[in-house]
Amino acid sequence: MQLNGEGVNVKRILVLNGPNLNLLGTREPEIYGRLTLEDINEALRQRAHTAGVDEIDFLQSNFEGELVEAIQKARGRYDYILLNAAALTHYSIALRDAIAAVPVPVIEIHLSNIHRREEFRHTSVIAPVVVGQICGFGLDSYIAALDIAIRRIQKDTK
Repeated sequence: MQLNGEGVNVKRILVLNGPNLNLLGTREPEIYGRLTLEDINEALRQRAHTAGVDEIDFLQSNFEGELVEAIQKARGRYDYILLNAAALTHYSIALRDAIAAVPVPVIEIHLSNIHRREEFRHTSVIAPVVVGQICGFGLDSYIAALDIAIRRIQKDTK
């Protein structure tokens, strides 16, 4: 949390989305729904604006290293990271290590309930280093994560 020139708390949130989430809306809509990633981002922008968030940034990448770099660069810039690591959730030790190394709290998000899907999706290697996990509620998983991040930021500044 930083203060602006007027002594007002500044809230900055980074939303990271992993591989194949750029295909939302057309990719397995029976699992992921018909909303596009831009629809999700726009809903988050609106909610953030209403809640007085000063900055919300978005990055989607199909490349593990780009997400790792974004997490590393978040230090000192963002108050929270909302992360849907997609398939990387289940095997990316590099992502896990980046989250553990950077003192920015992370909330893990999934559109679908990963615990009701294929066995290999039940394990999240990043779960032990994130603040919490929200899954199975589609767009509402993202909205809930944003609301929690905002409340936590406000609580930490009181």
